[in-house]
Amino acid sequence: MSKRASIAILAVCQVMAMALWFSASAVVPQLVDQYRLSGFMQSALTSGVQLGFVAGCLVSAYFGLADRLELRRFLAGSAAFGAAANALLLVVDPASWAMPAIRFATGMAMAGVYPVGMRLAATWADGDMGLMVGILVGALTLGSASPHLFSALGGIDWRIPVAASSVAALAAAVLIGVAGVGPNRTAAPRFDPRAILDAWRDVPLRLANLGYLGHMWELYAMWAWIGVFLGASFAQTMPGDVAPTAAKLAAFATIGAGAIGCVGAGYLADRLGRTTLTIVAMAISGSCAAAIGTLFGGPPAILVAVCLVWGIAIVADSAQFSASIAELADKSRVGTMLTLQTALGFTLTLATIHLMPLLVASLGWRYAFVPLAIGPAVGVWAMARLRAHPRSAALAGGRR
Repeated sequence: MSKRASIAILAVCQVMAMALWFSASAVVPQLVDQYRLSGFMQSALTSGVQLGFVAGCLVSAYFGLADRLELRRFLAGSAAFGAAANALLLVVDPASWAMPAIRFATGMAMAGVYPVGMRLAATWADGDMGLMVGILVGALTLGSASPHLFSALGGIDWRIPVAASSVAALAAAVLIGVAGVGPNRTAAPRFDPRAILDAWRDVPLRLANLGYLGHMWELYAMWAWIGVFLGASFAQTMPGDVAPTAAKLAAFATIGAGAIGCVGAGYLADRLGRTTLTIVAMAISGSCAAAIGTLFGGPPAILVAVCLVWGIAIVADSAQFSASIAELADKSRVGTMLTLQTALGFTLTLATIHLMPLLVASLGWRYAFVPLAIGPAVGVWAMARLRAHPRSAALAGGRR
């Protein structure tokens, strides 16, 4: 199987399997309407999958599974397990505690899909690591935007996307076996749980991870709340029957535009340098976070235009932190380091997503997003430090 065909199959499989994550987010509004779910249960449904993902990533990193298991079988088994867990949503009471428990199990399964897919893509990299990982993250960014489109369309029974996502994940489990493994694969290392400490002890890895954490501080809080922000803003400038749908479509465009940023930034980072690209992207996204509130209640066209810029910049750097880890880490531990990086980042998002309501209540929409700019500021500092480190010569073929 050729490189191009393998990467294309891998990207399709990643989106099909990760549909398990996106499907529940798409149907939460319908579940709330039909089953009168409490606010706490709503939060449990959405954050349960993230908690499961973090737990799964930590277990995988501790045992070094992404480096010690055959990648395609690991991904296939994880996708199949996630499909089975997700299908249970169709047979339990949506208002029961079985729902968040199922979402937790589904999140654990995703720990064998997302970081493993990046590791598999890295086996094909040959001077284009940023683009390889960028394609995967771009595809997943489109998937992350899909709940807003489902919500805008409306009228779809919640069981349909849930069932479809399980079928898609099962198809991914079968299809991934067709993809090839690239020439950069390494022999399985011995079990060494202390290896995960290298993520902090190794200075270049630590700086790349700090950059990633700064990026994640902003990313998921923006993705989770931009639709609510747009809805509140449009309500002041549009007819009441138009504003909600317009806000959902604008949120879909804002998040979905990030796919362009991921692929385009991956191409540029391989030519201009990892630290260069990430510093520029975080400077732009942080500026948008600080300034977007000044447009609240203003002309929708201008607000959406800035949101699109923010949506592109905020995720453009995401794949480049993973690419940096893949280039800086011990080649036999790349899968472990990618999995741990992902676990740390998603742990942080749990805090920032739930911080946003407090910021909105205390600061109002005009200033609520401003604290998110702290993350990109820290990220810029970390990547500038990494750029000055001698080992940054390993990034993007010496382009830093």
